[in-house]
Amino acid sequence: MGFEFWKTSTIDQALAQFAKTKMENRQPAYYAGGTEILTLQRIQQLSIDVAIDIKDIPACLVHQLKEDYLVYGSCLTLTEIEDQNHFPLLTDICKEIADHTARNKITVGGNICGAIFYREAVLPFLLTDSILVLAGKNGLRTEYIHDVFHEQLQLQNGELFVQAFIEKRYISGEYIAIKVRQQWETGYPLITIAALEIDGEIRMAFSGLCPYPFRSITLENIMNNRMLSRQERIDQIVNHLPAPILNDVEGSEEYRIFVLTDLLEKVIARLEVD
Repeated sequence: MGFEFWKTSTIDQALAQFAKTKMENRQPAYYAGGTEILTLQRIQQLSIDVAIDIKDIPACLVHQLKEDYLVYGSCLTLTEIEDQNHFPLLTDICKEIADHTARNKITVGGNICGAIFYREAVLPFLLTDSILVLAGKNGLRTEYIHDVFHEQLQLQNGELFVQAFIEKRYISGEYIAIKVRQQWETGYPLITIAALEIDGEIRMAFSGLCPYPFRSITLENIMNNRMLSRQERIDQIVNHLPAPILNDVEGSEEYRIFVLTDLLEKVIARLEVD
């Protein structure tokens, strides 16, 4: 069999098609924006032969304020999130991913679930203790993001990321979001940092610093320890990262440490409450 493309309009259809394809010993993938699938297929870093289109599933397109939560469907494009701008921190992160043409296709779920390690869209969800809705063969389940995102989203075989819920109280929090690139305006990032001040304390999440995006309670405890000087906090954060610092064509380890130090200074200046 050659490559096949299946359109679905319900969660059950998508899950059934995925299971059927696996039973045939073929390689399926859920498809919404398709930018990463097409890119990785082209350079032979991904091998699938069935694309299951999920972008017409209503639950994956929800974008609304609902009671005490913001609800984001996984198939919302980054441009749609930017245009509605319900949550400015998420907007600022999304509008710095790729260029405008690509953002018209890239979905928030595709970015979070992607193989490319930056996955910057996940940072605001980590900072806000978001709740994810996942669909699998045993039905729907809801999980706090910290229970299912460890270096990447830990989906069961055939499971589909449907929605994310963020409490409204985070919308008005003071924040800072900075993306540093070494090369051109829309090149791959060197480091992206997102930070949010909640109840007098600073939360931080990073992408491009280590081999995966992360939020670290250990680093936040250091950042919020006023018994230490500003420089002592920055030095300790650099020394307590959860994984080795990246050293690649975008930037050396030493340069990333230099950039990180500057970013932490900016976070403190912007968010620390006197």
